[in-house]
Amino acid sequence: MGADMGKIWEFFENLNEMVYVTDMDSFEVVYMNRCALKAFGLASLGETKGRKCYEVLQGNLEPCAVCTNKILRPGYFEEWKFRNPVLDRNYLLKDTVVEEDGRRFRMEIAIDIGEEEPEQKPCSDYNNEAVINEGLRLALSAPAPDESLDILLEYLGHSLRSERVYIFEEKAGGIFDNTYEWCAREVAPQKEHLQNIPREALEYWYQKFQNNEHVVVRNVEALKAAHPEIYRCLNPQNIQSLVISPLIDEKQVLGFYGVDNPPAELLDHILTMFQIVGHFIVSLLRKKNLVKSLETISYYDQLTKLGNRHAMNEFMHTMDLEKSIGVLNCDVMGLKRVNDEKGHQAGDDLLVRASACLQRQFEEYALFRTGGDEFLALCPGISEEEMRSRVGKLKADMARSEAVMALGCIWHAEWECGMDKLLAEADHQMYEDKRAYYAAGKFDRRR
Repeated sequence: MGADMGKIWEFFENLNEMVYVTDMDSFEVVYMNRCALKAFGLASLGETKGRKCYEVLQGNLEPCAVCTNKILRPGYFEEWKFRNPVLDRNYLLKDTVVEEDGRRFRMEIAIDIGEEEPEQKPCSDYNNEAVINEGLRLALSAPAPDESLDILLEYLGHSLRSERVYIFEEKAGGIFDNTYEWCAREVAPQKEHLQNIPREALEYWYQKFQNNEHVVVRNVEALKAAHPEIYRCLNPQNIQSLVISPLIDEKQVLGFYGVDNPPAELLDHILTMFQIVGHFIVSLLRKKNLVKSLETISYYDQLTKLGNRHAMNEFMHTMDLEKSIGVLNCDVMGLKRVNDEKGHQAGDDLLVRASACLQRQFEEYALFRTGGDEFLALCPGISEEEMRSRVGKLKADMARSEAVMALGCIWHAEWECGMDKLLAEADHQMYEDKRAYYAAGKFDRRR
């Protein structure tokens, strides 16, 4: 950090509010004034060396979902309220960007706005509204629905002083998957263990969800006798209490969301809040599903479900030039004849059968439909022996499936020559195979 920038920070050194500065790209803490060092129990800035800002300031193991970096601009302050999980206090935060020598620094001024008074209700209707509004504002600042949901869960987790906040979505066949979660510091993530949960295991809750009813469990042990299936799911997660609320869209249950182990005095207030926040989560899930559908249309062939040319071009940009590469170009034989004699549905069936053969033999590699009757397999890292073996199995599969394709197969240990030359070489081999097929009199090439 340059001398000029250091002089700017000196201005804040004796301020009675916390000021800290972080590198927006490396997450390094580059400055903390005396007030901030004292609050976080640090003797000097040197104690933060080797640690990221989200570790020092928020107690997180990864970047904060609620981070406002994406919306900050030089010369403007973004103002918001947040409860710091390390200091366990509420702050009014003022954030901005300062730039020097191509580096971007985030400067945050944190003004302590105090704790709730003990004799007051911890979460009045007014505070409920304030928490909701701030959470939604932060969530809406994200460019994508997935990011908005992550931000919202993290904000709710901190604001409600809970150990875990999560969303479950119902999938086909009445199966529930934990699709989003936020966990407090030192709380083990559970998402990967909470997949494919049958509806029957949650039947008691599901009946309530269908009636748009919410669930408050003040003591999980009370479920042990009455609802043993639910108890067996909750007990290993060290859950003592929870609040869950259904996610309903046009009278259909999409799933549910909830918080684990919040303070007992907040349970009823969380329920009130959740009735409002649920509508926003449903809207984000709908938007996420729409984006996913649009991505599917943009990247995948709708008939064969293989990647399209756009997906192929994107994949090529990610390939490792130092790995071996196998390329297989395929051309479905006789498609025009089938279309002319049996109709386009029969032609579509032929394409589906041919693509299914390719998927069975090269399922773990990148497969694309590159034209009306052409498919492509890109196989980075494959050995030459494996490539030839799979092509042999593909030919046998095609014969069984009555879906003949001309094949152009090449393999290179490295491919510094570039993908265009590889594709041209595979294309040439494919046309040679097609020519040999026609020369053998197996097909009228005019058809």
